Amino acid sequence: MFTNYSFTVRERFLRYVQIDTQSDPQSASCPSTEKQKDLSRLLVQELKAMGVADAELDEHGYVYATIPANTAKQVPVICYCAHVDTAPDCTGQGVKPIVHSNYDGGDIVLPDDPSQVISPTDHPYLGKKRGEDIITASGTTLLGADDKAGVAVIMDMAHFFMTNPGIPHGAIKILFTPDEEIGRGVDKVDLKKLGAQFAYTLDAGERGAYEDETFSADGVTITFHGISAHPGYAKDKLVNAMKVAAAFLESLPKELSPETTEKRQGFVHPVRINGIAEKVTLEFIIRDFITAKLAGYEDLLKEKLASTLQRFPGAKADFAVKEQYRNMKEVLDKHPQVSAYAKEAIKRAGVPLIEMSARGGTDGSRLSFMGLPCPNIFTGEMAFHGKHEYVSVQDMQKSVETIVHLACIWEETT
Repeated sequence: MFTNYSFTVRERFLRYVQIDTQSDPQSASCPSTEKQKDLSRLLVQELKAMGVADAELDEHGYVYATIPANTAKQVPVICYCAHVDTAPDCTGQGVKPIVHSNYDGGDIVLPDDPSQVISPTDHPYLGKKRGEDIITASGTTLLGADDKAGVAVIMDMAHFFMTNPGIPHGAIKILFTPDEEIGRGVDKVDLKKLGAQFAYTLDAGERGAYEDETFSADGVTITFHGISAHPGYAKDKLVNAMKVAAAFLESLPKELSPETTEKRQGFVHPVRINGIAEKVTLEFIIRDFITAKLAGYEDLLKEKLASTLQRFPGAKADFAVKEQYRNMKEVLDKHPQVSAYAKEAIKRAGVPLIEMSARGGTDGSRLSFMGLPCPNIFTGEMAFHGKHEYVSVQDMQKSVETIVHLACIWEETT
């Protein structure tokens, strides 16, 4: 099927990562940053140039497009989804992608900051990529493979089908979202406009990875209220909210931290603190694969909070919980064909299947509970959210093959 096909994913990826699309959790707008639309507008232009006539960008930064069905069968409509934004953790401005052709298996020293070294010792998956073409940033920014690798893969899939009209498939919807990295990727998505029955995000890592399970997630905000007083006359009056918050954080069990957990273990993680002596706001993310365990973690926080407040007479606190997303497996188990077809597609691409549980969430987590079952497929993106991010061109090409096969399988089995 791909013998005479010239993949476009490499060139697309190199083009896309140079556009700054960092999202901003402190912004209330949608998208959180207007610059995300810079990439989205380009994607619409490229889709239309391929012949995807209905490609459009809406006011909220979502790209919708359809590759029309070319079969008489009534095939369920599937959607491929990726997000255009990059993480706030590391700057995405001025990304200079570097292609390390025929990678030799050694350390990769990033030229704009030679102290940044991507080593197979620290990144064992990289050590398996000898002979492949590895793309990195230059040492001062993240790369943006999360999730511009997914964007480029979907765009190459579209190019494949538009240039190979004889290969039968049902209608394929394309969805590019903003703000996934700040947990708001599907806040304004219009599922009626999208018109899909099943979906797949392209946002997983190593070649062959398939994720049909994510964490369930809550956010917790604790607001500490102290008592303000002039420091020169504060004896027996001042209650410093910053010290209350610090004592509370110190009381938390270390074994529930992200830095001490792995595999199927959940965690309780403070992500933001802000305030002054009179008032401090502390934000947490709470994660576990078993949804029922979230309430237990939140009860633990309440217990530690109560005991901390006893140590600081006069201090008070507010405790608020907000649901963020739930484990997609609870939905996907009701639609076994969604996973079965994806696993078969990975095998048809000649790739060993790696079934994984995502220690995080994707747009698919929320989409699944919005009525659009949506697991996650590999793109090759690795070491994301930092300066050591990298991706293999060959991994991206195998991802393209996989989702082409997947669309064909849906048509064959109808």
